[in-house]
Amino acid sequence: MTKTQSHLSGNILFIEPSSGASGDMMIGALLDLGFSFEELREKLLLLPLDGYQLSAEKCNRSGIQATKFNVLETHELNHKHEDHHKLHHHEHGHKHEHHTQEHEHKHRHHHQRTFADIRAMIEGSRLSLWVKEKSIKAFRRLAEAEGKIHGHPADQVHFHEVGAVDSIVDMVGTMIIMESFSSMRVVSSAINIGQGTLECQHGVYPVPAPAALELLCNVPVFSNSIMGELTTPTGAALLTTLVDEFSARPPMKISATGYGAGTRETPGGANVLRISVGAISEKTAESTPTEQVAVIEAAIDDMNPQLFGYFQKKALTAGALDVYAEPIYMKKNRPALKITCVCNIGDIRRFAEIIFRETTTIGIRYTIADRITLSREFHEAHTQYGLVTMKVSMLDGLPVNYVPEFEDCRKLAEQTGKPLKEIQASALHAYMAGYNNQD
Repeated sequence: MTKTQSHLSGNILFIEPSSGASGDMMIGALLDLGFSFEELREKLLLLPLDGYQLSAEKCNRSGIQATKFNVLETHELNHKHEDHHKLHHHEHGHKHEHHTQEHEHKHRHHHQRTFADIRAMIEGSRLSLWVKEKSIKAFRRLAEAEGKIHGHPADQVHFHEVGAVDSIVDMVGTMIIMESFSSMRVVSSAINIGQGTLECQHGVYPVPAPAALELLCNVPVFSNSIMGELTTPTGAALLTTLVDEFSARPPMKISATGYGAGTRETPGGANVLRISVGAISEKTAESTPTEQVAVIEAAIDDMNPQLFGYFQKKALTAGALDVYAEPIYMKKNRPALKITCVCNIGDIRRFAEIIFRETTTIGIRYTIADRITLSREFHEAHTQYGLVTMKVSMLDGLPVNYVPEFEDCRKLAEQTGKPLKEIQASALHAYMAGYNNQD
């Protein structure tokens, strides 16, 4: 975490989109929690994208102080400047009109980026691997939703509003900040999608936008008396990419709360997105949570084994809880693989489609299984090489497993040149020494 986040502690990040969600509201709430605006601006420079300016300011929404994050494209600044001088230079009106049209043409061009364009931009950046993967995953989900609606392959989908500079900054900027919270479990309450109609490039649509509605399949949503679009496609893509579980607020001890402001005032409610950080409560830590998951299986005897590695990576990136393969023998004593994919119950169809696309199977079967998991806590281990997050599994309130976070150890191994196993051993030793001293 950054210096400005040193006051934060815990292992749960809880999002409340009771007034909807958008990219600027997400960033606003995370900045309000304490993430450095200057650090965000500096890291966004690693993305090969220009023509914008950023600002973050405190504002009031129905009596609640919140942070409003803004992305202003350069052509908008130029238009404001030109409009100011147009009153004083009326004789140059024809030149001004031509210049404005030129900017509008460039603006339209920026709004026509495809998913392939945006993916190449992110892959070619100097952003961290975590930020790249999460940003591309969010854009891919959005491209697949748009493609399904308009009947186009994901790579060929032309983003209009979402292809604009501000939406790219919102999406990637959110992931830049969320990397600091990557060790936490992300939980969200039900999402307010609004009601009424909205006007976009293709015409007037019902709220929410078709892409947002497609993304929010199997996610708890609601509408109240507030008219208009409350959850944007960008907001829906971010939430469905980042959130591990949609549920009511879990028992937690809150250490900090941030509010991100929406653009407009909404009568009868505060147009803010609230994000809280906290620690799992003692009551929850002393239990072994039981949940239901879907177990999808396919037996395949005609597939090149190389395809499994690619499928496994793709399924895990898409949010599968587990993916593995077992050697089996099928009819006529043919050697084969039994592929198993474990996922949330609401994601059965999505992962079935991935299996059908990426393997040679022509049929799958699935069962609903109860799963008991140990509660997890995250602690810091101070080693001679640097800080490592320890994932501690709890049974009835007592720790039974201690695992150093692999990514933390990998980064320190690369930075110091020390063997990875030495970093891991050092982290475990440092944590156990501190734990025993507490006793």
